[in-house]
Order: sequence, then C-alpha cells, then structure tokens
Amino acid sequence: MTLLIILIVVGLVAWALRLMDRAIANQEFSLMLAGFLVASSAAAMMGVYFLMGDYLLYLHQTEGFARVYSAELNADFDLPEIEATMTSSAW
Repeated sequence: MTLLIILIVVGLVAWALRLMDRAIANQEFSLMLAGFLVASSAAAMMGVYFLMGDYLLYLHQTEGFARVYSAELNADFDLPEIEATMTSSAW
C-alpha cells in the first residue's frame, strides 16, 4: 500500500513539474496554477498518509484500554439480558 501511494505521489509531482515547465515555455499563468494545484495535492496526500498512520497507531494502542474498560463496566453493572417476546400474531 505504501509503495502505491509513493508511486502516485511521484506521478503527481512529475505531472506538476511538466505543467510548470510548459507554463514557463508558453508564458501561461493557468498552467502554472494547475501545476501548483497538482503539487499541493501531492503534498496533501502525503500529509494525510502520515496523519492517518499516526491515528491508526493511536487507535491500535487504545484498543486494549477500551477492552479492559468495557470488561470492567460489564462486571460492575450486571444487567439482565432482554429477550425478544414478539410473536407472529403481533404483526
């Protein structure tokens, strides 16, 4: 998965550089703006990738705490289970 993201980002950066090169050659502001937007999307993609990696690590670490906390709550409050008493005649 990481390799795929790196390939996509490298492709986006190469495309942005190509657009900016054409912008300089043709003296067009719109191509320069397009190249900047493509490059910023590549940077944003890498930023989201790193943020999600940290977030998933955080979730993985807190998963064990959530299980312990849930087990403690279930032990403290022993609630009876409610069974469905619907019959076919009620429908």
